[in-house]
Amino acid sequence: MNTLECIKTRRSIRRFTDQPIPDDVLTQLLEAIRWSPSWANTQCWEVVIVKEQASKEKLVELLTENNPATKGVLQAPLVVVVCGKKGISGFKRGEAQTVQGDNWYLFDAGIACQNLCLAAHSLGLGTVNIGSFDHKKTGEFLGLPEDIEPVEIIPVGYPAKEGKAPPRKELSEFVHVEKFGQTYK
Repeated sequence: MNTLECIKTRRSIRRFTDQPIPDDVLTQLLEAIRWSPSWANTQCWEVVIVKEQASKEKLVELLTENNPATKGVLQAPLVVVVCGKKGISGFKRGEAQTVQGDNWYLFDAGIACQNLCLAAHSLGLGTVNIGSFDHKKTGEFLGLPEDIEPVEIIPVGYPAKEGKAPPRKELSEFVHVEKFGQTYK
């Protein structure tokens, strides 16, 4: 599958089979994160892999109420919690380099999450990005140090059913040429 096909056909999957993920496939997913680009190559991500059912049940308790990905967290053979180390991405000599300040780790972690999800899709796996959860309690549950922040929870597994493509905006609705308001045709 080529890159654009992978991007266009990846879907959020919230139901999984009970088929386990082989260790070599997990390693490939982690390599996709490892090779993600980051600010000045800071590689600020940290990853926690959750496989035990009791731990997945605890993560579900930390999701927002009525989160549509709840069953996916419980069903997936593994859940990846992508975290970011604060204070290094977006910094040079200890000083923030953008108006985003210490939020730049979110961009780097987001790229790592996308790499993970695209690699998973290319290997026949499904994923869903979950950002709606109690970040503080999740960090405490996972034993994260103060400078590491959980960014996303991503269940990973073999899809129980195929996802459908949601509608997408036309390019002219969000692409501007030279200045905002000069639409792309």
